[in-house]
Amino acid sequence: MIMRALLLTPVLVLAASCATHTAASSERAQQRLAEALEGRIAGEPVNCIPASEGGGPDIIDSKTILYRQGNRLWRNDLPDNCPFMRPNQILIVELWGSNLCRNDLVSVVERGGGSIPIGKCRLGQFTPYTRAQ
Repeated sequence: MIMRALLLTPVLVLAASCATHTAASSERAQQRLAEALEGRIAGEPVNCIPASEGGGPDIIDSKTILYRQGNRLWRNDLPDNCPFMRPNQILIVELWGSNLCRNDLVSVVERGGGSIPIGKCRLGQFTPYTRAQ
């Protein structure tokens, strides 16, 4: 019984460490999102935005991406969690025209690393954020 408890202890410590790291990452993501959207007002979500007019994308977390178009920010909340998607990765979008649209597929590539895209997830609607007048 003691041996079993000794073997289980490192597993529990590792699990607690991962939970703490995940909570800290989530908190940092929420802070980055709040800073980016500070002083902005959300508009009505749309299904597509022009792909050629934007800056970004900026991956906030595994469910949120920001695009910049001039003074406007577009927030995309993915319909499903994409656990492989993290900030500082390069987002690859499969375009089927000149717009980024809801349900377009995205994957990621590690920055400075491999060139093989990881995973596939769908984009959600795009919510515009403009500066308050």
